[in-house]
This record gives sequence, structure tokens and C-alpha cells, in this order.
Amino acid sequence: MGETEKQYSLQEIRKKIYSMILPITIEGVLQLTAGLVSMALIGRISSSDPTPVNAISISSRITQIVWALFKGITTGASVFVAQAYGSGNYKKLKGVIQQTLLSSILLVIIFQQIIYWNASAILSIFNPGPELLENGVLFLKTISWGLPFMVIMLVVAASLQGMGNAKTPMLIALTMNLINIVISYLLIFGNLGMPSLGIKGAAIATATAQFIGALIGLYVLFSKGGVLNTHVNKNFFKINMKQIREVYKVGFPTSLESIFWQVAAIILTKAILTFGDTQAAAHQMGLQAEAISYVPAAGFGIAATTFIGQALGSKNSKLGKAYLKETLKGTLWVTAFCASILIFLPKVVMAMLTENTEVINLGAKYLIIMGLVQVPQNISGVLNGALRGAGFTRVPMFVAAAGLWGIRVPLTLLFAYKFHSTIVAIWIIMGVDLIVRFILSFIIYKTKNIYDRELVFKEEPA
Repeated sequence: MGETEKQYSLQEIRKKIYSMILPITIEGVLQLTAGLVSMALIGRISSSDPTPVNAISISSRITQIVWALFKGITTGASVFVAQAYGSGNYKKLKGVIQQTLLSSILLVIIFQQIIYWNASAILSIFNPGPELLENGVLFLKTISWGLPFMVIMLVVAASLQGMGNAKTPMLIALTMNLINIVISYLLIFGNLGMPSLGIKGAAIATATAQFIGALIGLYVLFSKGGVLNTHVNKNFFKINMKQIREVYKVGFPTSLESIFWQVAAIILTKAILTFGDTQAAAHQMGLQAEAISYVPAAGFGIAATTFIGQALGSKNSKLGKAYLKETLKGTLWVTAFCASILIFLPKVVMAMLTENTEVINLGAKYLIIMGLVQVPQNISGVLNGALRGAGFTRVPMFVAAAGLWGIRVPLTLLFAYKFHSTIVAIWIIMGVDLIVRFILSFIIYKTKNIYDRELVFKEEPA
């Protein structure tokens, strides 16, 4: 790439960072907006009945496990792509994308079928009532058909972002989420002569948007000028287990990290449901609203993975340090602004999602607590992103395991089932978990030399 000895000015570094972060942030906001609109529409099916919201909540816990698995795998692919791109090894870059795409599609189809045919048994782990289970099964079986397309989009986004191209995934997300919002509006309430399908309509809208997004993503990869256009040959569909193992070895710790989150979320959701429907709805809607702060900051973590990976590939440690410094600065500014909204305008944010006064007042407490810990949470995200870019994907996994299984889950179970505490105490425990994880991430980052680490693959001729 010719970047090994090249020195960038501070202005150039910031331009590269924000040219990536802004599209990622916009993409995240678009996805958040679609989720908020859908949740707001569902919340208005019956403002006094939280069953539809809770049905989506427990169903989403299952689909998010699938998302977590493949998000980790594609993060591994993104690390390979970033380092191969930085070193100019396009043969490796294309091979990684091809094998990740093929293996992911085959694997997710298996998961989709398992979920579809066993939806009722799977959701029974939450001990839902008959009405909640019926609604949850309806939503989960319908939305499961979108899982293969969701995974294709994860591969596309990870591949393009690894090369520093965040604009294209953003434009695809824009298309997807506009489609999701329009179809949700039409099918949830039956507007403009369409059938009124309730939460099934919301699931159909999401799956349809994912299908169209996947088609666009594949077109981008294989069209003229696309990264895989010149890689298509008679052996394209041949599985390369060696390459797949390399990618999965790097990505699987991130999958486990995300799965830790999702499994913990299932346990926590089950505990939170014991507090009552109103408390559970406040928690679910609070999670949606909290993304106002988390989603923009998450882009900085992705950028850290990409630019540290590229700097390693080009053997430019000074550039890597400059990238991380500026990424952390940007994170602090964005987080300070977004966290202020959660802390000072929590009821305004909650009122955008529901008309239930009790849910608004309770959910506002959640937003204040989470707003206070946004800075350590989001700085941890950047540090973990940098560690992943250098190939230290197991470190964030161990930190997440320590926080979730050492603090959040056991204390939540203790306070919920033993002390019969309030749900606010559970939210405080979540905040403590995030602070502890920030401390662990910072200490580990300081002990690792991420800027002179060996590449995750052996260098070969381009």
C-alpha cells in the first residue's frame, strides 16, 4: 500500500477517522430509528397491554444470539481484511471474504431451521404465560426467515469496513431501514388498505428489509468494480477449511463475548419478568432508548479495529497510536453529548416510545443510571476495538465474562430472587458491571503492545 513509511498529518488522520465514523454512526442511527419506530408502533397497539412489547423482547433474545455468533465471526473476517488491506495482500483479502460468506450462509440456514421448528420450546425457557408465549412464537417464527439475509449483511459490512469503506454499508442500511419503517407502518395497523398483522407485521417488515439489503450487499461485492468481481471462478463455491478455521479462530472469541451478553440477557430478562409486566416493558424500552448514546459511540470501536489493523498491516506503529488517540477524543465528545440527553431528558426520550405514564416514569430512571456510565462503557468499546484490530480478540471476551458472570448475573439473581429488591437495584448493578469492565479493559490495554504485534496471517505474495 505504500503506507509503511508515510506520515499523516493530524488533519489527515482525523479526516480518515471521521470519514469512516460518520457513515457508521448514521448507519447505526438509521437502524436505531427503525427499531424505535417499530417499537413505538407496537407500543401503541394497546398502551395498557405490554404483552406485544414483551413478546418482541423475549423473541429478540433468541435472534440476537444468532446475530452475536456471526457478528463475532465477521469481526474476525474484518481483522483479516484490515490487515491484508494494509499490507496490500489482495489475494488474502478476497479469499477471506469469499470463505466467510460461504461458510456463514451454510451455518445460518441450519440455525434458522432449528429456531423455526422449535420456537415454542425455545421461548419456554422464559416461563412466559400462554398469551406471551403465543405472541412470541408468532414473532420468532416469522422473523427467523430473515436471519440468513441478516448474516449476509454482516459479512458485507465487515468486509467493506475492514477496507475503510463505511459509506456503502450506510447507504444499504438507509435503504433497508426506510423499507422496514414503511412496511411496519403498513402492516402493524393495516394502513392504506393493507392487512392489520400486529407484531407479525413488524417481523415481516424486518425480514423483508433484510432480504433486500442482502441482495444489494451481494451486488456490491460481485458487481463490476466489486471486491469479489475478479475472484469469481469455477472454484468459487469450494470450501477452504484452512481459511475458515483461521478466520473463525480470530472471530470466535468475539462471538463468545457477544453470546455471553445474549445468554446473560436471557437470564436477566427472565429475572426482570418477575418484577411485573410494567417493569419489564420499562426495561425493554429503556434498552432501545439507551442506544441513542451507545450506537454513535460504537462506530468509534469499529474504526479502532479497522485502523489499528491497517496500521499493523502497513507496519506503521506511530500511525496506529495516532489513530487511537484521536478515536478516543472523538468518543469522549460524542458520549458526553449523548449521555447528557439520557441524564437530563429521560422522560422526553421515553415518551417517544410509549404513552404509558408508569412505564415512562420508571424507564426514565433506567436512562439516568445508564447515562452516568456511558463514558466508561464507550471508552471500553474503543479500547476493545483496538485490541481486536491487533488480533487480541480473546481479551475483550475475558473482560466481558468477568463483568457479566462475576458481577451482573449473580448479583441480579441474588437481588431479584433472594432479596426481592426493586428493578432499579438491578439497573444499578448493570452500571457497576460497566465500570468494572472499563477498569479491566484499561489495565489490559496498558499491558499489551498492540502496535508491533505479528499479523493474524502469514504474509504471502499479493
